[in-house]
Amino acid sequence: QVGGFAWENCGDKRNPVMLQSLSVAPDPISIPGSLRVSAAVSSSKTMASPLKVLLVVEKALGELWIQLPCIDQLGSCTYDDVCAILDNLIPPGTTCPEPLLTYGIPCHCPFKAGSYSLPASDFDLPDVEVPTWMTNGNYRIRATVSNGGEELACIKLAFSLQS
Repeated sequence: QVGGFAWENCGDKRNPVMLQSLSVAPDPISIPGSLRVSAAVSSSKTMASPLKVLLVVEKALGELWIQLPCIDQLGSCTYDDVCAILDNLIPPGTTCPEPLLTYGIPCHCPFKAGSYSLPASDFDLPDVEVPTWMTNGNYRIRATVSNGGEELACIKLAFSLQS
């Protein structure tokens, strides 16, 4: 189960991309189970390839926060071009999966400037095997999106994990 979910923008207030809202239910989330997500994002700039994403994943150890390494593309990893990863997952020319398609949310680069909104939508979470290093505890993730060295967005997530 994942609970105590919280988020905030962590970049410069002048960052072109800002998360306006993000809601995740139920709390705690059960895996496998159903997840209801709603979100809104605004961007004052087109985001084009290469979009670099830097993830810093930390776990609380008492009062300390320990950075988790990047193992099998999970953890504190750097993804040099998320656009290419998206193209591998959803081949260009194929339609975006629901509910993105219904709400006009793109799933390929470039992402045009504008406001994108996902009303409350249900997703089925499969029974995935959580990596052994992701044991019970409190976690925080900082995701920074950049292009050519310019920071476009920064979002911090926090949650707790209980098996």
